[in-house]
Amino acid sequence: MSDSSPLPPVRLRPEAELARDALSTPLLSRAARLARWAGPDLRVDAGGGLAEEHLPSAAEELGLTGDDAAAHASEAWRVAVDAGLVEITDEEEGTVTAGEDLAALTGGSPHDVLAVWLAALETVLADASVPDLDDLVDAMDAGGEIDLSALDWDPEAEADFLDGVLGNLYLLTADEDAPGEAPVPLPALAASVIVPSDMGEPTNDVLEQVSDAMMRLDDQFRMLEPVGLVAYQPVDEALMADADEEPSAPVDETDVSRYGMVRLTPLGLYGLRARLLEAGFEAPAVGDLADKGADALLDGTAEFPPGAAQAETEQWLAARQALPAARELLAAARGSDAGAPLRRLRCQQALSLVGAEAEPALREVLDDPELGGLARVWLAEHGAPDVPAPSEELVFWLTIDTVAAQLAAEGNSEELRALVSGLAEQHSGFFAAAWRVEHPATAEVLEAMGRLHPDKRIAKEARKAAFKARSQG
Repeated sequence: MSDSSPLPPVRLRPEAELARDALSTPLLSRAARLARWAGPDLRVDAGGGLAEEHLPSAAEELGLTGDDAAAHASEAWRVAVDAGLVEITDEEEGTVTAGEDLAALTGGSPHDVLAVWLAALETVLADASVPDLDDLVDAMDAGGEIDLSALDWDPEAEADFLDGVLGNLYLLTADEDAPGEAPVPLPALAASVIVPSDMGEPTNDVLEQVSDAMMRLDDQFRMLEPVGLVAYQPVDEALMADADEEPSAPVDETDVSRYGMVRLTPLGLYGLRARLLEAGFEAPAVGDLADKGADALLDGTAEFPPGAAQAETEQWLAARQALPAARELLAAARGSDAGAPLRRLRCQQALSLVGAEAEPALREVLDDPELGGLARVWLAEHGAPDVPAPSEELVFWLTIDTVAAQLAAEGNSEELRALVSGLAEQHSGFFAAAWRVEHPATAEVLEAMGRLHPDKRIAKEARKAAFKARSQG
């Protein structure tokens, strides 16, 4: 994932709703409970962890039982320290007191609560990149130092691997063409960071790497679920049993969910976006532009997929009166730069959401060479009377502008191919007139029409017209 290009926009839940989700996550709620439980007699070790003698009491306070109770209590305490819910008052004595951020969980704003949750998330993500404790013990030498070479573990590479997987999960969640909040099969997610994009059939070596990655991710997602980042269905234990062992119950070999299924929660989507922004990525969210000017709206939604662009525009319009908003949009749509055609398309789409009260703004630009065409379209669609007919020159200019905008928005899409074919069929002599249009994108549009039109004869006409347009320019 490159931080040079914007990521697809995401739709976030309101912060109040996300804060409620954060407070109800098992890990943060346990950490807060231990922070309130901690008294003056409590002692921590040199690293800030609970002293061994307090772990049973901490587990009991949290209602934890079983072999992992102490480990879960220790993890919750570490989150409480890292998230500022408790503070160490005397390192030598190992005494603690309630931290400033503990009050934020009950008396702070939703944003304050989410800031505490993000700190907890960082702790869990760091832990998820660390090898199993038994492996650490095995790799420790006589002097108490960990031999990383014996672990075959690169801390930075391991963190990058998990970040890459979570980044791909973020992209899948943000994708408008993806099936909503449907979980992603763990093998597909592992393959997305292991298998090269240009590889046809994965080799046995690559498949083995994918299998190893799945097992690592299974452990990591089990750790990340209690903090609320993901909803996770673990790998079926039967798949990890010895081949000689008979399964305890019949299994469906075609059931992909047995190999693990994961999805980002709404809280997880918020958390990953916050981390991406912190890392320098451009990670837009729908609603970011609601308080910006029309120029920021039209430029900002230029590369948005249709659904996100409309949602962003609806929020922008909801905060404004229709007539001044229409005037602001039309003013921002002007220009002869390369991005202007797409701005005008986004403007036209935005104006389609505005009611009849915007009519005066559209009539004011009827004689504008750049806006007169879209103004006529809007007025006609809204049944306005006395709409002047466009000149042939304006029709051709608007056609070039529209195709240029579609090229910028969609590239060589099937919709654009259909538009190009229709233009050539409906207007005899189209190319003979089109090359004369004084529009900055005329030559580029005609070249695209020559590339996209399925009829070789018409495609040749388009390329000739593009040559004439360049010569004229």
